[in-house]
Amino acid sequence: MFYTYVIQSKNDSGYYYKGHCQDIEVRLKEHNSGKTKSNKHEAPFLLVYFETSETREEAIEKEKYWKTAAGRRYLQKKLKLVA
Repeated sequence: MFYTYVIQSKNDSGYYYKGHCQDIEVRLKEHNSGKTKSNKHEAPFLLVYFETSETREEAIEKEKYWKTAAGRRYLQKKLKLVA
């Protein structure tokens, strides 16, 4: 099983990061420990949303979609339901 996820910086920046992985707990720990160079300056993070996929390819396609304008609108609706 693979995960496509959204994490939000706990800082006041409101920064969101979208990614995919196979072990979501390990990946969140990597983000929070600064092992991800692209966003270590925004740590610590909180997992705010995720969806599962059967294959890595499906997870990658979902991540790509979430990074489009339509995908961001989709996530905004989902996050408002959660918040």
